[in-house]
Amino acid sequence: MIHELYAKLEKLIADAKADLDKAAGGNKAAGTRARKHMQEVRSIAADIRKAILDNRDKPTP
Repeated sequence: MIHELYAKLEKLIADAKADLDKAAGGNKAAGTRARKHMQEVRSIAADIRKAILDNRDKPTP
């Protein structure tokens, strides 16, 4: 579960690079898309954090 979420995070960051570069150049539409990507990054990072905590709190067999 954690590895799948991390892979999703890596893909999202790679996909966001082009919009981030355009936003840095002043493209307002790319800035909007980049902010959306960053919100998704935040959400997935929170999911990863929760999965790590859930995994930690599982009883060991």
